[in-house]
Amino acid sequence: MRLTRTHRSADSLVRAFQTPLPDSRTRLSALRRRSAFTLVEIAISMAIIGFAVVAIIGVLPLGLNVQKDNREETIINNEANFFMDAIRSGARGLDDLTNHVYAITNFWTKYNTTTDPWTPINSGGDGFVYTDSDVNSFPAKPFWPITNGAAIVGVLSTPKFTGNQSNYVVAYTYAMSGSAGEQLPQTQANIQNFAFAHRMIVEIYPVPNADANSPSGGKLVNNLHEVRLTFRWPLYANGKSGSGRQTYRTIAGGRLLPAPPPSPPLHWFFHPEQYSQAQ
Repeated sequence: MRLTRTHRSADSLVRAFQTPLPDSRTRLSALRRRSAFTLVEIAISMAIIGFAVVAIIGVLPLGLNVQKDNREETIINNEANFFMDAIRSGARGLDDLTNHVYAITNFWTKYNTTTDPWTPINSGGDGFVYTDSDVNSFPAKPFWPITNGAAIVGVLSTPKFTGNQSNYVVAYTYAMSGSAGEQLPQTQANIQNFAFAHRMIVEIYPVPNADANSPSGGKLVNNLHEVRLTFRWPLYANGKSGSGRQTYRTIAGGRLLPAPPPSPPLHWFFHPEQYSQAQ
């Protein structure tokens, strides 16, 4: 018997109702299979994660270095302001400097001023620490340790030129600001070795004047000096300094004179309240 279209549709509907429906676990499994990531999507995700990790690893050290450099520059700025004020004011009571300035050197050269140009006669170095000194610019090799603030400021205030002698004064110091654990008096040598230290070069010049023979020009030459502090940091255990470098300059008014006895003649101090007439 030939079935019509109506009979075939009814027969299909009956067979559909007779087919058992899948249980809930089967439907969930099919759903999971349809919603999973493909291999291409996983590969793209891993590539993005890898790129982010590489970027973080590459940028993070730069950020840490910038933070370290900013911290060190801030410390150096504080040091420069302190030492500049101490030198140009002729301070003598800053005894806490003995906890920070642990050595000062002066490399000097003496010249024969009767020749043109001047010719070196002798050269050497003077060294000062808290417990000892090695002074070679005097025949008797006196004992002048830097045991107080006046001795430290006095040596740091040495002019660039004293008579026929040129001076190159360098101070080795621990930072006066920064981490409290690094501040002296610190008895642990390991902490002292890792403390932030720097080298400070002190140069004091008379201010040049084109007309030094005039009354006004002579007064400027005798009573006005340029104080220049050059910092090199960080200072390593072998005595060498890192790549940090900064120079500070200011003008100091008043007379620059050696300390009277019984102070050592190598100690110099500014006297802002005193001014000399043109010679």
